[in-house]
Amino acid sequence: MTSVNISTTNNTVTVNEGDASVVTVATQGPAGPAFTTSGATLDDTAKVNNSIVYFNQSSGTFKADATRTVENLVDGGNF
Repeated sequence: MTSVNISTTNNTVTVNEGDASVVTVATQGPAGPAFTTSGATLDDTAKVNNSIVYFNQSSGTFKADATRTVENLVDGGNF
């Protein structure tokens, strides 16, 4: 059996071994594709029950919080 030494520093993997072989390195990535192609992110840290996702221009993020919910969207709405 060949001895393999692996060291990691700042997301760099160095493999040193005597015999030539194939080494596969896998890292855990995000759970699924990016939220959008524009690079905007989803801020759901203040989410509440029935939050509706909306875009906040000043922060450049999509948000889910108490500002827009199913309840306050229809209360007083002109439908």
